Amino acid sequence: MYTIERLTADALTDSAEQLAGLLVDTVGAGASLGFLAPLDPAEATAWWRSLAPDVAAGRLLLWAARAEADGRIAGTVQLRPAASANGRHRGEVAKLMVHRADRGQRLAGRLLAALEAAGAGHGLRLLVLDTETGSPAERMYESAGWTRVGTVPDYATDPAGVSHPTTLFFKTLPAPADTAPALG
Repeated sequence: MYTIERLTADALTDSAEQLAGLLVDTVGAGASLGFLAPLDPAEATAWWRSLAPDVAAGRLLLWAARAEADGRIAGTVQLRPAASANGRHRGEVAKLMVHRADRGQRLAGRLLAALEAAGAGHGLRLLVLDTETGSPAERMYESAGWTRVGTVPDYATDPAGVSHPTTLFFKTLPAPADTAPALG
């Protein structure tokens, strides 16, 4: 069993080494997350810690899936609400990852659902994301009701440095029943 929790800046800092292990594993499995392999665990830990100010300020929201048996982080996802005045109704989903040992448990879908519910509850009406074309993630987003916008050739490289096309997706969220507080 797993629990999904939103991490505070302090929890992020406290969990940076666990999150780094997850990132190193995911990049090692070939996921295109903006890093090249082999990813140094110290570099990955520093990257996670560098996100704490944005999490503290509400510019980045972060969820983790924890294994109930041992408390380790098995997956994560991020939401970056738009900062511009004309874009405060939307956000970008990023860095959805699940450790190889925990795949097949529907964790990616649960993390995404938690993010979507929180976004809708805070007044976001539109989410966007990109993912490597042909990847298992692409199929997961389609099955979760995301709408394909199109494909951009050679948008990003995989961890080996090989360019791949990227598929862009969006999802509209239900309007909240009443005015919700701002994300933060």
